[in-house]
Amino acid sequence: MSGSGKEVLVLGAGMVVRPLVPYLTQHGYRVVVASRTLAKAQHIVEGISGAKAVECDVDTDEGKAVLETLLPSADAVVSLLPYLLHPFLAKRALAHNKHFFTTSYVSPAMRELDEEAKAKNLVFINECGVDPGTDHMSAMQIIDDVKSKGGKILSFTSYCGGLPAPDSNNNPLGYKFSWSARGVLLASTNNAIFLQDATKAKSYRR
Repeated sequence: MSGSGKEVLVLGAGMVVRPLVPYLTQHGYRVVVASRTLAKAQHIVEGISGAKAVECDVDTDEGKAVLETLLPSADAVVSLLPYLLHPFLAKRALAHNKHFFTTSYVSPAMRELDEEAKAKNLVFINECGVDPGTDHMSAMQIIDDVKSKGGKILSFTSYCGGLPAPDSNNNPLGYKFSWSARGVLLASTNNAIFLQDATKAKSYRR
């Protein structure tokens, strides 16, 4: 994969952004990290050639105006801001004919943009993180491999999580946050919906 000098606008300066920026620049992309806290964005891009930081708080009118100046030069937008902001940001990306990516689950508001994105030949991808994301792909890889060998899936259960290394497991939670602490706690209260005998089974709350 090579960016060939294309520009990616990354919205947010949280923990997930830190490894993303060098990954993109190492593959030839120019990166603009836009955050409401300029110092955080500057810290992330420090020492990385091809990356720069700008201040942009999309919750304010001033920040929305800044966003409009950043979108024209971008080839793609990656939103790593809270999921409630994704629909607004995705609509602005659509208006500027830009590809759009998030790591969040597909919400009804995001699903409503699917047809327009397809009509404009734009790539809009949600759930491209670890969970959701890599867990889906690894599951399908296993299932497809079994089917390609003539096998039949009788049952498939998958668990995904981020447990710290034993020598770093040093807090009462037994967990280290790699993304929004609020998001982690809210996600833990979600219902589980699963397939059983090819039909959607009941959801439950732990």
